[in-house]
Amino acid sequence: MGKAGNPSGVNARKAHMGKDQISDERLFERYRRGDEEALRTLIDRHRDDLFRFLYRLLGDRAAAEDVFQDTFLQIHLSADRFDVTRRFRPWLFTIAANKGRDYLRKKGRRQELELSAPAGGDPGGASFVDLMEIDVPAPDAGLDREELDALVQKALARMTPLMREILLLAYFQRLSYAQVAEDLGIPLGTVKSRLHAAVAQFAKHWKAVTGEAEASQRE
Repeated sequence: MGKAGNPSGVNARKAHMGKDQISDERLFERYRRGDEEALRTLIDRHRDDLFRFLYRLLGDRAAAEDVFQDTFLQIHLSADRFDVTRRFRPWLFTIAANKGRDYLRKKGRRQELELSAPAGGDPGGASFVDLMEIDVPAPDAGLDREELDALVQKALARMTPLMREILLLAYFQRLSYAQVAEDLGIPLGTVKSRLHAAVAQFAKHWKAVTGEAEASQRE
């Protein structure tokens, strides 16, 4: 008779594979009922995107790691207050943005920017991707991914924190103006004006950093 193997390990792997097929919302509901592994699955599922978002927002890897931990601690503390009719990912990123904002405020780098520019067109249908395609210069095709990533981070670092925050939230979540307004709890017109201003600000800094890179290569 052959060896029975490790049925408990097989069952654990099957359970993990099963969780990979479950929605974020159902996983979080399982966590609220006491399934600790469900939260681990959620952390693994969103780790890369959330860390990149926080690193872009804060410009510091150690700070991003700290805020990442604080975000999931807040997720744990607020578990009972999560509205199960809403999506988990926007809630997660909104908490992360709030934690990042707190970090920047404590560091004395928070800059408020009041925007009152009128917004035209359809506020509900356009997404951040649409704006980027229209307003932001295309990156140099000769740049490799690492170089491009460094230039994007350099351009973002020159933006005001408020503009950088909303730009990154919209980029990572691919939300419409209406969805961003709902998730952040701000008026639709404010979302539209801030996103337009953020795209224009990024475009200006992107042009500057790519110009500096080209000049450096010629030297």
